[in-house]
Amino acid sequence: MSDTRTTDGRLEKSDAEWRKELTPMQYAVLREKATERPFSGEYEHEHRAGTYICAGCGQTLFESDAKFDSGCGWPSFTQPALESHVDEERDISHGMVRTEVLCSKCNGHLGHVFEDGPGPTGLRYCINSAALKLQPK
Repeated sequence: MSDTRTTDGRLEKSDAEWRKELTPMQYAVLREKATERPFSGEYEHEHRAGTYICAGCGQTLFESDAKFDSGCGWPSFTQPALESHVDEERDISHGMVRTEVLCSKCNGHLGHVFEDGPGPTGLRYCINSAALKLQPK
């Protein structure tokens, strides 16, 4: 493995390295900003306690106690495990204005965040299962 780190601690790999390390669906989501079909993801109905990490680089992203059933078809969380572990960017693709959620370490596309979630944050982090790996507690 030839991980390359930038001066700000981000992880960079060549396209060939990402393709070798990720499944085709993980690659499509994390590197090409694809979206899984709703209700098709591995973690949509997952209820085990644990920590969700980035499938691309292993950085901690979400805790199971922040997960809730939003009915949207993708795993949903009220907040990230650590704010510094996710980046947000304006996304104007597909004729919509949304806020994209990215892993702050490898810049992998995770999903989007919406302001229609439950308390205490009022946020719904709608995340692709393919971008995550669950580490059960």
